[in-house]
Amino acid sequence: MNMSDLIVLIFTAVVTGGLGFYFGKSLYQKASEKKEAEANARAAEILRNAEVSAENIKKDRILEAKEKYLRLKEEFEEESNRKKSLLQTNEQKLKQREQSISQMMEQNKRRENDLESQKANLAQQTEAATKRREEAEKMLQQQVSQLEKIANLTAAEARDQLVDALKAEAETKAASHIKNVIEESRLTATKEAKKIVIETIQRTAAEHAIENCVSVFNIENDDIKGKIIGREGRNIRALEAATGVEIIVDDTPEAIVISGFDPVRREIARLSLHRLVQDGRIHPARIEEVVAKTRKNIEDEIVEIGERTVIDMGVHGLHPELVKMIGRMRFRSSYGQNLLQHSREVAKLCATMASELGLNAKLAKRAGLLHDIGKVYPEESDMPHALLGMDLAKKYKEHPEVLNAIGAHHDEIEKTSLISPIIQVCDAISGSRPGARREMMESYIKRLRDLENLATAFDGVDKCYAIQAGREIRVIVDAENVSDEKASLLSFDISQKIEKEMQYPGQIKVTVIREMRSVAYAR
Repeated sequence: MNMSDLIVLIFTAVVTGGLGFYFGKSLYQKASEKKEAEANARAAEILRNAEVSAENIKKDRILEAKEKYLRLKEEFEEESNRKKSLLQTNEQKLKQREQSISQMMEQNKRRENDLESQKANLAQQTEAATKRREEAEKMLQQQVSQLEKIANLTAAEARDQLVDALKAEAETKAASHIKNVIEESRLTATKEAKKIVIETIQRTAAEHAIENCVSVFNIENDDIKGKIIGREGRNIRALEAATGVEIIVDDTPEAIVISGFDPVRREIARLSLHRLVQDGRIHPARIEEVVAKTRKNIEDEIVEIGERTVIDMGVHGLHPELVKMIGRMRFRSSYGQNLLQHSREVAKLCATMASELGLNAKLAKRAGLLHDIGKVYPEESDMPHALLGMDLAKKYKEHPEVLNAIGAHHDEIEKTSLISPIIQVCDAISGSRPGARREMMESYIKRLRDLENLATAFDGVDKCYAIQAGREIRVIVDAENVSDEKASLLSFDISQKIEKEMQYPGQIKVTVIREMRSVAYAR
């Protein structure tokens, strides 16, 4: 290779290198510009996306702020309404209190005016009575002096002559009366002898009388007696006032006697004592609470007894009130015979007799179970128990044959059904069994009920209980309507009415209890 070829080759390489550099640079610039354009486009797109995101975030924050504002506004309005209603309630209470206070003030003013007028009237009456007494004494002295002048005798001499004459007259009348008594005794000796024999036979069944009048509550030790009596006897008084029975705490070991003619009251007292002794807290407030709960439980037990009885007897479809009255029979007696047991026995006898005669045994059993339902009517009535029971059964839509059987089993109405004479016969069979009934017990219980009803009829009497076999009646009055002076007068009025309207052996002690209670609530 010569030198010229080498130069050409070098020149060609230089030119080619320069062109390659130029074209490379051009391609690099184009690639750079393309990359720059793409980067700018991506940056613009990112910017647009950022602006869109920022706008969305702004809208979300605005919505959240609006929702929070609305929620806070609702809470504020609710709180404002609640406070407003509370203020209105308090304002109403204040108005009611103001009205009650104003009414009390008016009542107090009226009472003060009444007291002032009563004082003035009493003073006038006292002054008038004093004047009348003085005038009466003067007139008496004048009459005595005139009589002494007319009779030519002093008052002492006239008194002695009058006493002698009265003594002679009394001796004559006494002798005549003794003669009449002896003659009457001879005429009635047979009758009196029969009466004594009957009373002697009745007294032999002592356990029945105890069962009907007395319940025994057994205790573990005699220390409990002190808790039951309480300080100064307040616990036993509260228990007697709440239950209407007499609690006898004596020297009998480990026993307390509950006396009362009403079996329901005795059962309430017995169960209340049992709960109080188990609980250990024995005070007047607790006693009243336990007695109220026990009374409610006894009512539930009465319903349960009635339901169990109708199920056992197979008598269905009775009204719930009739079922309740059947349960109440468990705590009633008829001439010493348990009324529920008597009714069950009559129902069974009626069903057997009706079956033998080819009659409806279920209807006869139903009538036999309900025939004495009038004896447990919750309110006092002058109607015979047969008619009262018929009205009750009619009220609760019993069968007409059942109604006639109930009303006619003591011949108060005419018998129109073949079941009616069966009920009457079975009632007589159940009641005429030897030792089934005792006339004296029924009359004794009736006398105690009449005694309680007599005292309850007076105004202001809240509760009334006959205790100690009718020798004492305790009357609990309303302390707001009866004052201490009126309570004293009330005991006298009740005793006078008992003397006029009732017959009883010995004497009856009337005790009026007035208890004032003030109750307030701290809220």
